[in-house]
Amino acid sequence: MADNESLGNVGGRTLSKPPTPGDIFFDKSFRFLTRAFTWATIFLLAFIVYKIGGKALPAFPDLGIKFLFTSVWDSGQDVYGILPQIWGTLYSSFLALILGGFFGITIAIFITQDFLPYKIEIILKNIIELLAAIPSVVYGLWGIYVLIPLIRPFANFLHEYLGWIPFFSTRLSGLGLLPAALVLSIMILPTVAAISQDAFKAIPHKTKEAAFGMGTTRWEAILLVLLPTASGGIFGALVLGFGRALGETMALAMLVGSMSTVTLSVLSPADTIAALLANTFSEADPGLETGALMYAACVLLLITLIVNIAGAVIVAKATPGGDKR
Repeated sequence: MADNESLGNVGGRTLSKPPTPGDIFFDKSFRFLTRAFTWATIFLLAFIVYKIGGKALPAFPDLGIKFLFTSVWDSGQDVYGILPQIWGTLYSSFLALILGGFFGITIAIFITQDFLPYKIEIILKNIIELLAAIPSVVYGLWGIYVLIPLIRPFANFLHEYLGWIPFFSTRLSGLGLLPAALVLSIMILPTVAAISQDAFKAIPHKTKEAAFGMGTTRWEAILLVLLPTASGGIFGALVLGFGRALGETMALAMLVGSMSTVTLSVLSPADTIAALLANTFSEADPGLETGALMYAACVLLLITLIVNIAGAVIVAKATPGGDKR
């Protein structure tokens, strides 16, 4: 009993005491503000969907479902289709996901598994985080003036000797899917690396010790034990990175080439929905063409929402205790 009293009184001051009216006020205010901002976010998203959908609605009867499966965009004849843009959006994002996902997971492994000295680890983490702060237009300019001249000789070499493969069936004359995908992979790298690090750090240290106790080498423990254990969080990181790539606008508008074509060649120019909106909206006619652009925006919004919601669900389920709510 005396011990309990001594714990409650240190230096003549009481450590445990009931909340004051000020504490109660600030607690209730904080709860109110968090709920208000949560509902405001939901209402804002609903308002965006309402405004875009409302402007796209008049175009639905004229364009119909064929809008998603035709390739012609001719404002002079009021003929519109976004199949090449849907293909370019998904294809460029998937290529970026392969590159950015591989390097993001690799960086997460090197940072969390004690491959680097602590000081170098901190520097690397800060550099990766700073990549997310670079504006997309800067990435676009870097891609045009640095990346494309750098990769063009190698890309044309691939076309010359491996042109029989559909992925290299065209030459890289300038803008195209490859430079766009490379820039996108750099842009999604911070997202994939950060969430993958959290997935590895969530693994109990005893799991790694148990793997070593079974006689595994360091890389066997990482590849055969830790990587499968963190696979849920890593997959969530990849999905969120994919969603980030789907919505990118300026860098793709500057690099992808804006050519309405459906092709497997990574060296060919292409187009995306975001690039179509950025390049066309300012000059669009106020009638059917504007409605078609809003229809395309609804399609992009739907694709992005589905991907991001799926990623959020996967990350929540991969987090310890996240599926107990």
